[in-house]
Amino acid sequence: MSNILIIKHGSLGDIAQISGVLRDIREAHKDKKIFILTTIHYVELLSRCPYLDGALMDKRLPRWNLFYLLKLRRMLNKFNFTHVYDLQNSSRTSFYRKYLLKIKNWSSSETALQKGEKKKDFDNESVLERFKVQLNISNVNTKYTLKPDFTWSCIKVDKIVNKYFGKKFILIFPFCSPQLSHKKWLYFNDLIKIIKSKHTNFEIVVAPGPNEIEEAKKINSTTILNNGVPLNIIELAGLINESSYIIANDTGPAHMAAHLGRKGIVLFGPHTTAKKVSIETDNFRAISVNNLNELSAEKVYLEIKDKLELIN
Repeated sequence: MSNILIIKHGSLGDIAQISGVLRDIREAHKDKKIFILTTIHYVELLSRCPYLDGALMDKRLPRWNLFYLLKLRRMLNKFNFTHVYDLQNSSRTSFYRKYLLKIKNWSSSETALQKGEKKKDFDNESVLERFKVQLNISNVNTKYTLKPDFTWSCIKVDKIVNKYFGKKFILIFPFCSPQLSHKKWLYFNDLIKIIKSKHTNFEIVVAPGPNEIEEAKKINSTTILNNGVPLNIIELAGLINESSYIIANDTGPAHMAAHLGRKGIVLFGPHTTAKKVSIETDNFRAISVNNLNELSAEKVYLEIKDKLELIN
C-alpha cells in the first residue's frame, strides 16, 4: 500500500498553524495512510492528531553525517511513499528531496512557484496563504487551511488548575527564547498591576517552560506547574483552552491560543507582521508597534479593557 508523507520539523507555533493543512491533506487522501516527519519535540503531540496515522522522528543531525542520512533513508523507504507534502520548505528538506526521497509527487513552496516567480517573493505572502497556493497546485482542496483548528491537541487539566484556584483566569506568556529577545515586551508586571486593580474576579496565571521557571518568579502571577515540572505541550494546550483571555509575546503559545480559538492579544515589534505569520483571528488580535520598549502597559490595557469587561 502506498502512503503519504508530510514534513514539518517545527516550531511549536508552526505545528499549531498547520492543523487546517493537515485536515485538507487528509480529505484529499482518505484511502491512504498519512505520516508526518518531525522532531522529537512534537512526536507525542502529532501522534494525537486525528488527520495522521503516525509520526516519524527526524533527529536532524548534520548533513555530513552520512551514517544517519542512510539510516533515515532506509526508514523512510520502508513506507513506500508516493506523495510528499513539504510544509517545512527549508534547505534541509530541499536536500532530502534531492538526495533521500526522489519522489515525483513532491509538493513544496518551490514547486508552487509560477513561471518567473522567485521564492523570496513568494515567501513574502502570509504563511497560510502560501500553504493554500501550495496545496491548490497539488490538487488539494483547501477548505480548512486558512482556518486552523488546534483543539485536537488539548487534554483536560482541571485537576492541575484546581490545585491553584477556582475562578476565571487570564493566561500570560511574557517569555521568549533568549535568541529572540527583540520579541519580548518588558512591562507585564505593570499591566498585571492595572488588571488586578480593576478586575478582581480574574486570577493572573503564567505557565513557564523548562528554562523559564526562575524568570516566572519575577512575574506577579500564579505559576502553574504539574507536580513541580512545566506542563507538556498537550497540557499547555488544555490550559490555554480553559483560559478566559490570553496576553502574549509573539511566541509558540500565542499561535496555539490563536488556533485554539481563544480570546486574546499578542504584542508585535518590527521583527515581522501579524499578517505574515497568520496569527490574527476573530478572537485573537495583535498590537503592532515600531518599538516594543515604547509600548506602555496603559496603552495595552486600553486595548483590552472592553474585552475583559465583557468577560466579567
